[in-house]
Amino acid sequence: MAANRPLPTIALPVITFAALCLTATLAGCKDDRREERLRAAGPRPTLARLLAVADADLGARKLGQCAACHRTTPGAPDLGGPNLYGVYGQPMGQTSQRFGYTAALRSAGGRWDAPTLERWMKNPQAVVPGTAMQFSGVPDALDRADIIAYLQSQSPAAKR
Repeated sequence: MAANRPLPTIALPVITFAALCLTATLAGCKDDRREERLRAAGPRPTLARLLAVADADLGARKLGQCAACHRTTPGAPDLGGPNLYGVYGQPMGQTSQRFGYTAALRSAGGRWDAPTLERWMKNPQAVVPGTAMQFSGVPDALDRADIIAYLQSQSPAAKR
């Protein structure tokens, strides 16, 4: 008969929380072939070697940490940062006609190519002192390469 009694009020939130934790744990276990890709890139890999093993699909997921400020779909609005669709290969500080870039970024010169994006994602302030982008950076080089591969795939004019 005990099975027919309603669950205590606290039980439903606890069960829901446990299910969410399990889902998050399993999602984190998805095999991204990280170790295999790092082995293929070789010891102390260059950016070029990391890009050779980069995965644009994984980069799309990893760019999710930037989704609070950036979108990557055609025509999406600028948020706290500009829409990054088509940014690869474009001049720095000029990709969006609507976004209010800082003077530091507008006058930085250069293009959003792989080396520039890699340095930017590692430490934006080191690349363009005075930029308004408050981001501590992506510490992992393979993660940065995956994101660059994704941005390349979202830039119709980019040549890989």
